[in-house]
Amino acid sequence: MGQNSSSFSSHEAVRILAPGYYCSTLLFLFYLSGISRYFPFFALDGLTLLLVFIAVGMVAGLTLYAKESTKRRKAFQENQPSLYLKNKSRTMSGLRALDDSEPRQLYFYLLNNHMPLVFHEKIFFFGTIYHIMIQIRRTSFWFAVLSLVVLGVEISSGLILSDLQSLTAFTVAVWLIYGLNVRYNKADRKMQENYQDQIYWLEMNDDLVEGILRKRYSAKA
Repeated sequence: MGQNSSSFSSHEAVRILAPGYYCSTLLFLFYLSGISRYFPFFALDGLTLLLVFIAVGMVAGLTLYAKESTKRRKAFQENQPSLYLKNKSRTMSGLRALDDSEPRQLYFYLLNNHMPLVFHEKIFFFGTIYHIMIQIRRTSFWFAVLSLVVLGVEISSGLILSDLQSLTAFTVAVWLIYGLNVRYNKADRKMQENYQDQIYWLEMNDDLVEGILRKRYSAKA
């Protein structure tokens, strides 16, 4: 249990820090390449600048983590093991109708008490990778759009691309990161594969699943 708790804590920390500091890095580079001449805020010494970078990364990471928008995506919602358990219960006679929270509670009970520990590690690992990759994709997209808008404004004001080399390079780089993340999207596929592995285990342990369902959710006479 202690090892699982430590693993969970480390994965959750990475889920906060990696997207947060990616956002902080893009914000810093965008500032230097695009708007520093309008807002000369970073005339700071190295230590102060480092503290600002750390603070912005933490705030960004916690904000993205708190939103939990990645959990509303189709790849996260579809084919969950808890949905398999809910559908399984509907095929069994003598069971009362389960409410929305009960299949998820049953899933976590089975996960924590019966499934092999390797499933815990896979859930933590692939869940973390999924969260980070989706947040990187979304953060890249919004910075890419923002930098493109600023680039258009600068050009419309009379500047030419040779005057905007840093901003142009940043815009191209961020769009490239976004495009590669979309083109080689393993996050959604790995999440679904992880679900399928767990569902397969539930199918192979059908007697156990049915026994727990009948014990816990049998209709009262």
